[in-house]
Amino acid sequence: MKFDNVLAEVNGFGKFQIRTILLMVIPRMTLPFHFLLNNFIAVIPSHHCDISSLDDGGLFRNLSQAERLVVSIPVQEDGTPDSCLMFAEPQYQLLLNSSNTTELPTVPCQNGWVYDNTTFKSSLATEWDLVCDKRRMNKAMATVFFIGVMLGAAVLGSLSDRFGRRIMLLVSYITTALFGFASAFSYNFAMFAAMRFFTGFGLSGISIISIVLCIEWVDIKHRTAVGTLMSTDWSVFTIVLPIVAYFVTDWRYLTATVTAPLLLAMICWWWVPESARWLISNGKINRARFYLNKCANVNGREHFIADLKPELLSKVIIVENENRKYSYLDLVRTPRMRRLAVLTGIVWFGLAFTYYGISLNISGFGVNIYLTQFIYGTIELPAKAFVFLTLNKIGRRLNQAGALIMTGLCIFCNMFVPQDMGVFRITLGALGKMFAEASFTIVFLYTTELYPTVMRQNGLGYSSFMGRMGVSVSPLIILLEEAWGHLPSTIFSLMAVVAGLSASLLPETTNIRLPETIEDVEDTRRRSISTSDEKSQP
Repeated sequence: MKFDNVLAEVNGFGKFQIRTILLMVIPRMTLPFHFLLNNFIAVIPSHHCDISSLDDGGLFRNLSQAERLVVSIPVQEDGTPDSCLMFAEPQYQLLLNSSNTTELPTVPCQNGWVYDNTTFKSSLATEWDLVCDKRRMNKAMATVFFIGVMLGAAVLGSLSDRFGRRIMLLVSYITTALFGFASAFSYNFAMFAAMRFFTGFGLSGISIISIVLCIEWVDIKHRTAVGTLMSTDWSVFTIVLPIVAYFVTDWRYLTATVTAPLLLAMICWWWVPESARWLISNGKINRARFYLNKCANVNGREHFIADLKPELLSKVIIVENENRKYSYLDLVRTPRMRRLAVLTGIVWFGLAFTYYGISLNISGFGVNIYLTQFIYGTIELPAKAFVFLTLNKIGRRLNQAGALIMTGLCIFCNMFVPQDMGVFRITLGALGKMFAEASFTIVFLYTTELYPTVMRQNGLGYSSFMGRMGVSVSPLIILLEEAWGHLPSTIFSLMAVVAGLSASLLPETTNIRLPETIEDVEDTRRRSISTSDEKSQP
């Protein structure tokens, strides 16, 4: 008897599983909130040098605000005041003759900046003057956050395989909530950067542990539905984020608001079950039977659990050494695990690198960022529907590879659309975002199915680590547009295609039992379960 047979007996997709999935929705809503938060808190509003302190024998005071700008700040090509330069001294002759000002002496802003607070009450840029020479620090903040996510995936993924899914989920909740609220109260940029790093660290645990926990409780027949359903919360709350940000325009309040759901998640944690699959693979038979008993009772299958003796349950997952502690080294010790690690690493890096290359550049389409973020979230819903309908028919591998290659194609085509054609640019950008999101929907489920139970969190943690490495690099790649406008898009499109080709080399997992041990992965004769077999299962 395999664990999937036991799961079928207690109903592998009943009220117990649905309740577990719903309990995971509460903390998972914070994922898109925080992952895309930089788009709103790090926004740079229109600004120009602060000229309020200028006074030239009283003449300056007698000028209107518009006249003061004319004589104090050079004009850019689009007719707006320069953001970073001012005249070395007021040029009163410009009030009479608006001749070429390029030869007039200029200096960097001497007394700070004046910001347009019409859309945003405050942001990181206005709080700590992260503009002009310090403009790159806004992009660097996203990199700092995702480095935290990257390290969190590696650490919390490994600890989850060692100490259990449930306890490390609580650790992730507490870490994210503590440092998330601390971010909102930061009194300088260095403190904020440190708090965001640890917030990302905790969020990574929520991301990878929640989906593994749910997938390990679901039978083969419903894995696709659950994997797609759990990724839908990302899209829904991606749509909600710009609505929240529209009304909460102060970056401190917005940071606290998107962290608040974790307080409820910590209360709901008491009803979250441990993975029975993980418990059995680690020799904790009595605790596994306890949770299987709860599952059976909630799903109305009490009669089965009475006949399930501990000695029978211990044979469901055969592990050579129950006391063995698995580590990341086990990813490279055997040939098929090593190949799996290399390919999933490339896929995750390329996918995350490309996805966030689009997501973190929403201001680059000449459209209101609230509207752009809303469109980006909405376009993800058809991607979920497409994945749900095709994942079992076409399979994981072809869906994953095809979605990645289409993402790269959309980015590549967008390079040839003129900047003034905003509608076409955002349409291609949204299509690229849709295919990237379809790929992300697949990759969590696909990776969970590829790695064995004893290494599942290690495998997903490593893969997520590679993905977050791609995310960390992504904001910095956008800065390369200063060298050549199309360079970032070229790199993003090429990386998406490379990731797609790597995905095509992975084994198919549709309708196959989850591997329990490394030996299962190395054994190529692992039996696939046909649709008729699934229907025949009780």
